[in-house]
Amino acid sequence: MPRAVQIAAFGGPEQMQIVELPVGEPGPGEIRIRHHACGLNFIDVYQRTGLYPNALPLNLGMEGAGIVEAVGAGVTHLKVGDRAAYAANPPGSYCEVRVMPARNVCRLPDGIDFETGAAMMLKGLTAQYLLKKTLPAEGLQPGDFVLFHAAAGGVGLIACQWAKALGLQLIGTAGGAAKCQLALEHGAAHAIDYTKEDFVERVKQITGGKGVKVVYDSIGKDTFDGSLDCLRPFGLLASFGNASGPVPPFAPGILGAKGSLYVTRCTLFTHIATREANQAMADDLFDVVLSGKVKIRIDQRFPLAEVAQAHRALEARKTTGCTVLLP
Repeated sequence: MPRAVQIAAFGGPEQMQIVELPVGEPGPGEIRIRHHACGLNFIDVYQRTGLYPNALPLNLGMEGAGIVEAVGAGVTHLKVGDRAAYAANPPGSYCEVRVMPARNVCRLPDGIDFETGAAMMLKGLTAQYLLKKTLPAEGLQPGDFVLFHAAAGGVGLIACQWAKALGLQLIGTAGGAAKCQLALEHGAAHAIDYTKEDFVERVKQITGGKGVKVVYDSIGKDTFDGSLDCLRPFGLLASFGNASGPVPPFAPGILGAKGSLYVTRCTLFTHIATREANQAMADDLFDVVLSGKVKIRIDQRFPLAEVAQAHRALEARKTTGCTVLLP
């Protein structure tokens, strides 16, 4: 039987076990896909620990690429033999074969290999909705400054390149000189080493004291207050992750005192809730990757059986770019 990664209890990487699970035929609106590669994301950690609770036992993973083996009734946009990739609920991509809803699965263009497809969907679609849809009240124009935390990570390196293609001046934060250099090489206009510099002060210096129009923050608790202090009046803080822990409750009055600021807690799965929206965003992502304006950097590859090691590296912030698991 095909192998999959499953947890029976929330907790650390040691909770993940390789199990063998039967895989049947797809029902209406479903497909069966055989993975060639699976993507690794911080949301997988949140689900493993129970920060984002799901019913147990839980098969982990939100992103993958492979070949469609079977198609259920009512599925018209995919056929047997199609190369395909996805970022999708429910979790379960850490496996060799799975049956899943077809709604968020897209045909993968021939010019994009399976590892790239598995690495780019959740992270690339996240960068797409952030830079194209999660915008400050005054909008974004070429030349505008934006701040992006974790700029050397999977989402960050895609965002650095895409922001440059849009004419934006992305200021990236990262831990260490090597990660900062990586962000600069991928299109960041400026990089701040948060282990040595006060990112709020550096942002003020870079922007001539004005601040940025928008901060894209996947770190959460450790950066929230500083992110607010980097914004210009009417600026937007887009919180889309909790790498350092969830943001604690705060008094909305501080938003007025700091310049009539906006805060949103956004998530990819709201944006890809319909097949039409998912496909339109994926087409935008495919186009920018095929054009060469955005290159998907895969810096870590782990066999599926070493998934715990992959999670430990991700949580320790020892990874750069994207990571894939190979069934």
